[in-house]
Amino acid sequence: MVRGAIEFRDVTKVYGPTVAIGRFSHAFEPGRIHALMGKNGSGKSTLVKMLAGAIEPTLGELWVNGARVRFEGPRDAYAAGIVTVHQELSLVRSLSIGENIYLGRLPKKHVMGGTVVDWQRLNDDARALMADMGLDLDPRALVETLSVGQQQAVEIVKAMSFAPSILLLDEPTSALAAPEVAQLFNLIRRLRARGVTMIYITHRMNELFEIADTCVVLRDGHFVGATEMKDATSASIVEMMFGGVSMAKRPARRSVDRSRPILSVRNLQRDDVVHDVSFDLYRGEVLGFAGLLGSGRTEVLRAVFGADPHDGGAIVFDGETIERPTPKSMKKRGLGYTPENRKEVGLVQVLSSHDNLCLASIGRIARHGLIDRRLEQPFVDRQIRDLSIRVPDPMDPVSSLSGGNQQKIVIGNWLNTEPKVMFFDEPSRGIDVQAKQQIFEIMWQKAERGLSSIFVSSELEEVLEVADRIIVLYHGRVVAEVLPEETTLAELYKICMEGSP
Repeated sequence: MVRGAIEFRDVTKVYGPTVAIGRFSHAFEPGRIHALMGKNGSGKSTLVKMLAGAIEPTLGELWVNGARVRFEGPRDAYAAGIVTVHQELSLVRSLSIGENIYLGRLPKKHVMGGTVVDWQRLNDDARALMADMGLDLDPRALVETLSVGQQQAVEIVKAMSFAPSILLLDEPTSALAAPEVAQLFNLIRRLRARGVTMIYITHRMNELFEIADTCVVLRDGHFVGATEMKDATSASIVEMMFGGVSMAKRPARRSVDRSRPILSVRNLQRDDVVHDVSFDLYRGEVLGFAGLLGSGRTEVLRAVFGADPHDGGAIVFDGETIERPTPKSMKKRGLGYTPENRKEVGLVQVLSSHDNLCLASIGRIARHGLIDRRLEQPFVDRQIRDLSIRVPDPMDPVSSLSGGNQQKIVIGNWLNTEPKVMFFDEPSRGIDVQAKQQIFEIMWQKAERGLSSIFVSSELEEVLEVADRIIVLYHGRVVAEVLPEETTLAELYKICMEGSP
């Protein structure tokens, strides 16, 4: 007898010699929020893709709401009442909220000479759907005018417009600040109260105890176990995920030589998003940028890197005043930048992992502009080894990797340029606990060897753990500078939210 809204029975998925999922059996009870946890490459994405109809299992049975199903595509999953909200938003920013919710199925009405979109009905239906889920937004507003949190909420409303019984949520809070996470959780709880069954993928351990009812853990493609959250601890879940692998501890904070900065920014100004920002970065220092989404953290990095023009201020890099920075000129001087949006900005999805690891340093590797894979190979091998990148074949498209391994490819690509300064913009987004620690260790090891870094993270706990010093931004302005050893998490949150120490 089927015990759950979803049941996997000995489900296996193989790719050649690689076993992505091995004999997975588990029933997900209806009307509950089931967290799905596991380190990068554990099989979470494969499991969700099978349930979403994107891929078919090699062996085994999948049962949904009491019936055995076989999905030949996402359309079949929709028909079975399953909708997925992916980590990367799929909204069209130039269209309205209502248009996005009903994209591909806009209501029509007959007029003389044919049919046209029934805009009144579309907006009324979208407004009613959002109100039903506790959202007060104008369905005529363009998506590009919304905050990231509001966009994520619209993504879920769009999913719920299909009236699913099962909702798959893949890292829905990865780009959200604390207040937006709280709003999203209220929406998710509302759906649970209506009997919607949810599978919730996250790498944020603290979220599990706030939103999930159960936690299902995968390790290396195999089912490890499931636990009720009321009976679980962070330590017990980490034990299930990693099998007792101990997490690295932060080394003792170093004494940074502050006699001469390697990067000085003075009175930086850009449109209405960066206002009079000044700071210094010293050799071998990890400088944290803290602030809520919209505080200007990324905008400052992009302006210094030359990805966006700035209207005023001075930038001095390694003793040289930079009048008009460009990504090409700043990379040549020794500045690397791992962007927060790895999918669209950090990687070329159709290229291989091998190629992506060499893109930023191709000018150093290629002789006379000619690509030679033999010369590239040591650069590729070093980053795969040092960053513990799980890649079955480096010549496969980078899009075939999990989000966490893709993020490591982005970082390895820039480390291959042997930079003097690195900008790490949300490097731990979508990465499991162990992978985060590996990246933090790389940052600390590089700092010991003289690499200077600016580290941006929406997880303030990470900023306190990783940084030697923290700059707090609020609405595009620097409002505080604090030392991690002298600042509590609560104090840092207060400064970020209120804009004053």
